[in-house]
Amino acid sequence: MKLKNYILVGFIALLGLSSCGKFEKFRKNASLPVKYKAAVDYYKKKDFDKASILFDEILPLMKGDSTQEMATYYQAYCDFNLGNYTLANAHFKKFYEVFSRSEFAEEAIYMSAFSLYKDSPNFNLDQTGTLSAINELQSYLNNYPDTKFKDECSNMIKELRRKLERKAYEKAKLYHKTSPFNVASLKSSVIEITNFQRDFPDSDYNEEMAYLKVLAQYDLANSTIESKQKERYSDASKFYLELVDKYPQSAYLKDAEKMYVKSNVEVERIAKLEAEQKALLEKEKSNTSKLTTSPQ
Repeated sequence: MKLKNYILVGFIALLGLSSCGKFEKFRKNASLPVKYKAAVDYYKKKDFDKASILFDEILPLMKGDSTQEMATYYQAYCDFNLGNYTLANAHFKKFYEVFSRSEFAEEAIYMSAFSLYKDSPNFNLDQTGTLSAINELQSYLNNYPDTKFKDECSNMIKELRRKLERKAYEKAKLYHKTSPFNVASLKSSVIEITNFQRDFPDSDYNEEMAYLKVLAQYDLANSTIESKQKERYSDASKFYLELVDKYPQSAYLKDAEKMYVKSNVEVERIAKLEAEQKALLEKEKSNTSKLTTSPQ
């Protein structure tokens, strides 16, 4: 390394030490107004770590102070810019609860919801946070229908719903994929697919879901006890007809039709057996009746 580079690195290090020393001096010795000004200066320089530390320290001492409103506002944005979205959500909420008449109150409500959106987990994780974000964004839109953030909120809600959609889609598929001959899993698969179709009627996954519903129901009928097979094969046939009705050009029709034909054959076979058994029982009942009524 050249000498001038060593000098530059040393100078930067000295500046850093000087800055740290100045920051610690503010923390330990500065009066409340000086500390507040320092926190705002750090905030404007985008040094959100230092600003956040100072705001956290002075806010409990600022009740009734004229600078409390802006300190609370800045603190919430520090958390947001540092990626601490759960804290940001809480602090933006606190702001509009305490300063409901502030010119920044509506912005704080929006940012509270936006923080939840930013904190929403990946689709394969628990989606409680995603639901909370949707609820807050929708509540904000309901209360401020003419907001300048209307389009942003609508787009965020759509994105979050797509995440819920993907979660429900993967869950429905998983029941059948993990155990295609397990009766409990197959029943759950049919239920989850039905829920998916109800909750996401416009989903691009619905054609596949309609086919998987036929498949899961057909496998369920195959795997179940004989006394329940007729009803379950009949449902498989019904689900096939729903698939054909909604997606007449579906690529899944060929495979689904095979299950439909087999299901109808099984329904007819079982119906024939039931009719034969019924006739046999009636014949036995008739013979028993004749024996009991004949003269001794």
